[in-house]
Amino acid sequence: MTPPTVSRPAEHRPDAPRARFRHRRPGALAASAPAASGRAQWADAAKGVCIILVVLWHVVVKDYLQIDWRLGVPVPGLWGALGEQFLPLRMPLFFTISGLFAANAVARPWRSVARSRVAGFLYLYALWLLIHTVVLAVAPGFPTDRATSALGLLEQLTITPSNLWYLYALALYFTLAKVLRRAPRTLVLVPAALLSAVTAAGLLDTPGNRAGLYQNLIFFLAGLHLRPQIERWAATATRRRLALTSGAYAVALAAMAAAGAQRWFGVWPAVSVVAVAFGITAAARLCRWRALSDRLAVLGRITLPVYVIHMPVLALLHRLLHGPISGLDEAHQASVVLGYPILLTGLVIGLSLALHRALLAMRARWLFALPGPRHATAPREARTDAAPREARTDAAPHRACTETASRGARAEAVPQGVRAEVAG
Repeated sequence: MTPPTVSRPAEHRPDAPRARFRHRRPGALAASAPAASGRAQWADAAKGVCIILVVLWHVVVKDYLQIDWRLGVPVPGLWGALGEQFLPLRMPLFFTISGLFAANAVARPWRSVARSRVAGFLYLYALWLLIHTVVLAVAPGFPTDRATSALGLLEQLTITPSNLWYLYALALYFTLAKVLRRAPRTLVLVPAALLSAVTAAGLLDTPGNRAGLYQNLIFFLAGLHLRPQIERWAATATRRRLALTSGAYAVALAAMAAAGAQRWFGVWPAVSVVAVAFGITAAARLCRWRALSDRLAVLGRITLPVYVIHMPVLALLHRLLHGPISGLDEAHQASVVLGYPILLTGLVIGLSLALHRALLAMRARWLFALPGPRHATAPREARTDAAPREARTDAAPHRACTETASRGARAEAVPQGVRAEVAG
């Protein structure tokens, strides 16, 4: 899944089981949009953007660039290059927010963490790996990792995670976070940062999606351990900071590409840190446009079904569309080449959510949460706590985004049914 222009560390893809995803009736989604259960609006909006970017990337590299475009303009290559610019942003930002939301869960007793997080994510990973294996067998030409034997399936279940690696990663990350909960922050973050740098530099053998597993641990742990600082950064986001962080990200990308430094030790993680700083700032500023941020936040609260369903949907659509689009004449290809990735991304996300609602209507909740007694469901620790008081002095424009978190923090222990925070 590598588009043509830039060599880079292995790509990472996408939050997920029963932590925060509330199963809703089909018609209840839009009505619950704006500040459901008091979660931080900017964080959910950022997750919504991340899952869109994940699906768009898969559309581009797994379908769009596989089509035989017979055009005299390099539009397909431009889409591939554009997608690559978000690689340092998408999954690091997703995992940072996942760590931010994980703070309260990690503080709970081992029994609660082991069931609702570790077992919950592993259950979803194993279940959807089997579903993906069956569905992807129907589309053998679709370019993605798949198990073609019992041994290959066992390897994906255990040591070399598939394209569902995000679920596998969260189970592992929650276990590590719980084990290291009382360790000094420096002794937790520094080794994770070194692991990310070593992996990005290609110094470790990382078959399958192990690279994403190793590289993104630091961002999950940073979200967990630096939660007050991250919330303060979001609460005090300004237009000037947005300009500075976006400029810094653009310069970092250009410098890394010009020097061919993607594999230099520490460069890729450093660029990802800049990208996350930009992403948090942009998400916080986005809250000023509620019409857009509310919709993105709704999507950000239901990323699990999009994440687990979109790949089989895309594989089947690829089988249907690849031949006909490749067979179009130049004039007809020219009419669709520019907007095709956007339209297909919207279609894949829409179909994934429609299938999710249909499955819930058929009482197939077990596809999206570990079965068990209702009282065992994780409480709603999904919210971020209120931003520190001193962080709010120049944050008046963002009060609507941060005060929702304050209200949620006061109701932290109230169970709210089965939820999940995926992208994840």
